[in-house]
Amino acid sequence: MKFYFLQAEDLVTKGTNIFSRFIDSAITYAPKVIGAIVFYIIGSWIIGKIGLLLRKALIARKFDPSLQSFLVSFFKISCLVLLVITIFGILGVDTSSFAALIVGAGIAIGSALNGTLGNFAGGVMMLIFKPFKIGDIIEAQGVTGTVIDQGVFNTTLLTPDNKTVILPNGPLSTGVITNFNTHGNLRVDLSMAVAPDVSVEQARTVAIQAMLQHPKVLKDPRPEVSVLKVGDGMTTLAIRPYTTQANYWDVYFGVLESVKNAFDTNGIAAPIPHRVLIQK
Repeated sequence: MKFYFLQAEDLVTKGTNIFSRFIDSAITYAPKVIGAIVFYIIGSWIIGKIGLLLRKALIARKFDPSLQSFLVSFFKISCLVLLVITIFGILGVDTSSFAALIVGAGIAIGSALNGTLGNFAGGVMMLIFKPFKIGDIIEAQGVTGTVIDQGVFNTTLLTPDNKTVILPNGPLSTGVITNFNTHGNLRVDLSMAVAPDVSVEQARTVAIQAMLQHPKVLKDPRPEVSVLKVGDGMTTLAIRPYTTQANYWDVYFGVLESVKNAFDTNGIAAPIPHRVLIQK
């Protein structure tokens, strides 16, 4: 009987000790836990408010909607990660291991996505500086077409023959981009050869009249015809009508046909290829 009494007394003593240690720990860590919770609530609220201000600033500067969402999300996630690490520091946890883990993960992801990150960086730069916008006709990476989509990683063009071309933003952002729409009206650059004995003035007059009769060629600026090259048994003329962005390709192909028909009607001969054979 005495044995059971001593055993019960030991259990009570141990329970009391555990409870006392729990109370001591609670008294010691409660301020840190409460402080961490309060810090998280206040920090999250501040991050949300700054995120709203950032989005309003991006909208005011007319940034691309996809870039707005990405930048705001990236800002919030980065701030939340820093907030969580700071909270662990408040609780007394060594945060150096977290920092090393984040750096290591960043290096690993960067190595695995080297090309993708290059395309991403190029897309962000183009969305910020806007060398072109959706609907513009551009020439880049050996392709000419209308921009129908501009993303963070790729830009999509629609070519005149109705082909969809997807260009990675990395090479696109570092290469030469020709934008046909920057200054409003577009000049359509064509060339046509005539026989060397044809009067340049006559060919110029006929070509300009033919271009002005096209319904989508602008009267102002006036179409231009200049001598581009003389040689190889022909005179090459630069045919340059002006039009709007929406009518570029109609004018491009329509003027070629109109000027060709006008030359035929007015007896302006095309060059005849010839070859000289020398017998030895």
